[in-house]
Amino acid sequence: MRMLRIALKSLRARRVSLLGAFLALALGVATTAAMLLGLAAATAPTRATDSTHATDAAGGADLTAAVAALGTAAGVSAFVSAFVVASTYSFAVAQRRRELGLLRLAGATRAQVRRTVLAEALLLGAAASAAGCLLGRLAAPALLRWLSGAGLVPPGLTVVPGGWPLPTAFGTGLLVALAGVYAAARRAGRTGPLDALRAADLDTGVLTTGRLLTGLGLLLTAAALAVAALLTDPADLLHRKTWTTRPMWLIASAGLLSPLLAPPLVRVLGRALPARLTGYAGRLVRANAAAALRRTGAVAAPVLVAVALTGSLAGALDTVGAARSAEERARTGADLVVVPAAGPVGPLLAALRAVPGVAALSATGPTALSVVEPDGVAVRSEARAVTDPAGLAALSRLPLLAGSTAALDDDSLVLPAEWGHTTVGGPVPVVRADGSRTTLRVAAVLRDGLADNGLYVTTANAPGARPDRVDLRLSPGPATATATANVRTDVRTAVRAAVRPYDATVFTREEWLAAAAPDPRTTRLRLLFLLAPVVGYTGIALANTLLMATADRRRELALLRLAGASRAQVVRLVTAEAVLVAAVGAVLGGALTAVQLGSLRAALAVLRVPAPFVAPWQPVGAVAVGALLLAAVCAAPAAAWALRRRPVEEAGR
Repeated sequence: MRMLRIALKSLRARRVSLLGAFLALALGVATTAAMLLGLAAATAPTRATDSTHATDAAGGADLTAAVAALGTAAGVSAFVSAFVVASTYSFAVAQRRRELGLLRLAGATRAQVRRTVLAEALLLGAAASAAGCLLGRLAAPALLRWLSGAGLVPPGLTVVPGGWPLPTAFGTGLLVALAGVYAAARRAGRTGPLDALRAADLDTGVLTTGRLLTGLGLLLTAAALAVAALLTDPADLLHRKTWTTRPMWLIASAGLLSPLLAPPLVRVLGRALPARLTGYAGRLVRANAAAALRRTGAVAAPVLVAVALTGSLAGALDTVGAARSAEERARTGADLVVVPAAGPVGPLLAALRAVPGVAALSATGPTALSVVEPDGVAVRSEARAVTDPAGLAALSRLPLLAGSTAALDDDSLVLPAEWGHTTVGGPVPVVRADGSRTTLRVAAVLRDGLADNGLYVTTANAPGARPDRVDLRLSPGPATATATANVRTDVRTAVRAAVRPYDATVFTREEWLAAAAPDPRTTRLRLLFLLAPVVGYTGIALANTLLMATADRRRELALLRLAGASRAQVVRLVTAEAVLVAAVGAVLGGALTAVQLGSLRAALAVLRVPAPFVAPWQPVGAVAVGALLLAAVCAAPAAAWALRRRPVEEAGR
């Protein structure tokens, strides 16, 4: 109880300096709570019973996609808040080394000091988590309205009263607060009283053996997972769940290893300071940033996570989207694609075959097919029902590993290698759409990729299937290019005339590829939904940390004034140091982005997907420049405020 009273008094006495840690945790919990409330609304039982309506509403917004987006955003928000809060809390405890040393000198044991720090974190974490849950509950309805208006979730989603989201967010906040302060509390408890007082103004022992081993372990784990995926399942690196979580391993590793990585970056980037800071002032800026490693790490952490996640997520979305489009283009061999209207398709196919100049025709439609695993479990998959295997062989450019699509018949199927049946002619037990069972042999095996490399069967194994796409290849025509173009124009006109009575739609190859490509607006909105909370939260955390760190340097800045530096010179020094440290975080974040996108490029190379190089220069540059400007805007007024008293008064405090 005595240490609890001391913790309460310490919180009241340091309420201004602890405001940054409180706001960082409260905003992190609020973001996580809002995302979890949205996820609970999307997965509520009343919504699950109306999945058909949810799929057709809001311009095609799909409930499953909404659940995936909200779950991803909740996970990213929780990670960002944990990373930033842990760094902020660790720095807040490090600022109190002199105070904790006095406690040890007054007779407090190591365990008592440790319990005092943990009690403060528990009290502050409970208050911040409660405030964050309240803010998240208030923000959740507005978030769902915005997502519905943007077409990212079905309309009509409302916050479900009660349930698990708010308790989960509250518990996560407490866990993050205690975990973030635990290591610092143990360090404070292990330090002797005289050592704590002597080292109060110098960062020593920041890179402990445990921290070094943990950081290297995370780095090696991330590398091992990437190499294992490239060797066994490279397509897994291109799944959203993977490219969302893999950067977190790298970010956590870089955060732990920042005392090792920051000093050389500070020296290199410090040489790019303006001309007026290249002399003694520049040396002082570099020395301050390199010596105060805890402060440097706390300021760089929000920038690191913002730049790394922005580059990794934006780059992954662009890279995977470009790869899908390139693969779909490589697979589409049709000159024209006809989409039938409702009604019988047989007369339409007969009319198309009768058009002069149509060299090949392939009609396919969706069907459900389940592959029976060795343990007897039937795994459902989407498949394509083929009306004419010869037409599929002539028009398709499927990525074959073995066999031939021309061998497809009523007793066989074509399937991707991921199903594990890679021997041509091998038996595959399946369950058709009507529930009947049969065993088909493997006619061809497809290479795993990004596009819809699904199963292919004939219509005999797809009861009830109806073609929804008819691919046409036109005759080559005369030898000259001009004559060929004229003939193909005439054939396209004839095809459109032939399908007009059946209300079918005719697309050229380029029109079809453009229609099948992801909507750029939807992609941008999804990226904004993922990154806006991250960038906004890290920006606020950066401002809080800078204000907290600068307020704690009043005595140091007063000594500079007494040494002869003018007020303007001190403000410039503090601002330059803040910008330099933010640049260190941006460079580390950019390096992690390059590593993450490099693994995606390696996976595409292994899969032999002809994807163009895509680099997220604009979002990464915007976040990095914004972080540098925010650092300057926050550091300069904070330094001026810290210098408001006479230097002699502050130096004697």
